[in-house]
Amino acid sequence: MRKILVGASAAAVLALAGCSSQDSGHSAMTTTTTPSVQSGYNTEDVTFAQQMIPHHQQAVDMAKLVPSRGTDPKVRELATRVQQAQDPEIQQLTDMLKKWNAAPQGMDHGSAGHGGMDTTHLEAAKGTEFDRMWLQMMIEHHQGAVQMSQTELSKGSSPEAKALAQKIIDAQQAEITEMQAMLK
Repeated sequence: MRKILVGASAAAVLALAGCSSQDSGHSAMTTTTTPSVQSGYNTEDVTFAQQMIPHHQQAVDMAKLVPSRGTDPKVRELATRVQQAQDPEIQQLTDMLKKWNAAPQGMDHGSAGHGGMDTTHLEAAKGTEFDRMWLQMMIEHHQGAVQMSQTELSKGSSPEAKALAQKIIDAQQAEITEMQAMLK
């Protein structure tokens, strides 16, 4: 009888420990994709935010190259829009991570879900060659963001993260269509 009570007490302590750590948003207990009713987010939401921040930052960095290297006014205007859209989204994603007590990832673009796009050739190009290369690379980059956002929609649980994912899909899919037309 005593062994059963000790075992039950240990199980109760572990269960309580799991509940308290789940509220923090960082424990091993939150590594499952099961949404937490109390916290309103899951690990897929955290992963989405952690990966989308450096992904968006790379797009902003690419957009900053356009004024000094590109010549097409339409590419310049699009680059400005990309930067204006993604800077506030980076802040929103950062705020989500803070709210969830989750650390952002480093700026390792290779782990950000878009294949570690190498911009070396882009940085060396100028004029029409640059414009064409920028459009091609940004299409690929946007496709990566759309895929990451689709994963968030299917596996995430945070209404805020899912709303942002849908916004990213809508905006970037429209820009992909625009860039494909510009390449023709």
